[in-house]
Amino acid sequence: MSTMPGATIAAPATGRRHRRGFLLVASHTLWFWLLLPPSTAIAHGQVRPTAVAAAGLVTFALLYLALVAVPVADLVVPPVLSHLGLLVFAALGVGLAGAYAGGPEGWLILLTYVATAGAVGLVRPVQGFAWVGGSAAAVLMIGAAHRVPVGDTAASALITVLAGAMTLAFTRTARLVAELRRTQQELARTAVEQERLRFARDLHDLLGHTLSLVVVKAEVVRRLAPTDPGRAAAEARDIERIGRTALAEVREAVTGYRDRSFGRELDGARTALADGGITVTVRQPGRPLPVEADDAFGWVLREGVTNVLRHSRASRCEIEVRADVEESVLTIGDDGVGGRVEPGNGLRGLAERLARAGGELHVTSARGGGVRLTARIPTGTGGSARG
Repeated sequence: MSTMPGATIAAPATGRRHRRGFLLVASHTLWFWLLLPPSTAIAHGQVRPTAVAAAGLVTFALLYLALVAVPVADLVVPPVLSHLGLLVFAALGVGLAGAYAGGPEGWLILLTYVATAGAVGLVRPVQGFAWVGGSAAAVLMIGAAHRVPVGDTAASALITVLAGAMTLAFTRTARLVAELRRTQQELARTAVEQERLRFARDLHDLLGHTLSLVVVKAEVVRRLAPTDPGRAAAEARDIERIGRTALAEVREAVTGYRDRSFGRELDGARTALADGGITVTVRQPGRPLPVEADDAFGWVLREGVTNVLRHSRASRCEIEVRADVEESVLTIGDDGVGGRVEPGNGLRGLAERLARAGGELHVTSARGGGVRLTARIPTGTGGSARG
């Protein structure tokens, strides 16, 4: 097993989740055209102090993008910090609208952004609707306080309600779709486990009777061999026939059932490495692997451990598994001879298998000796590593 240091074996990673999150956040910048009237008023010096208004509006826009990015791009932010940022954002929007709504038009529209940010960031629908309603009420109160024409105030309040309601509906739909995907993965995992249990029962039923019959006939042959060689030979031929029939039945039964779970492969890898005199260290997550990663990583582990045993002359091997909301990663490293590694059929087959699951395979030679094999599969790719 060998490749050039730092070589990559696989199709480029899709980065689907990152691109989707970036595009969704970037799409929210299209809403900023509604800020053109306040921006124009600042540029023409129609609000005082101009520097304070400009800084407040820029901060408002940046906060909006940051708050939207947290749920849309799946950023890990403590809920307390996210809610605090939302309150600061709302206070800034109300402050800007309250300070400048009596001048040039357009400042009341800031409450629309406040409504949509809350609709995206608040998980519970009741909280979201209350936030949108409060934003619309703030529009009406600020408009009345500054004696903004009733038509303009009503239009801004209506836009705020509609924008908030549409954002709530979209956000709720996106969360339901994500929950559905998680449920589908769990159902797929359960279906695979049930099928494996069913196959184990079928195989037991298939071979139980046959093997028992072979044992009985073998005892008969043992007893008859000294006294009746002819009958013993006939019984032996019968055993041969039964064995061939059983072998054919097993081959038919296992067609399409060659996949093994990663957990079982990991147990086998521990045993094989220990029998080969190699100390093995395993680090794995508490959360289960997604179905596509569980299947593909089983094949990767089998091939990687086989290469360690055959070629590395290592004394230690480390196996690490990591799974999070973005990707699943399997790393197999050893302290063996390392050097140039030419990918054979096994590694090329693994690369193709991972590519079908939307993942990639890297094989690198460490400076201090040894080889590191890393397999990555993005979470929720919907690909299949079966084959």
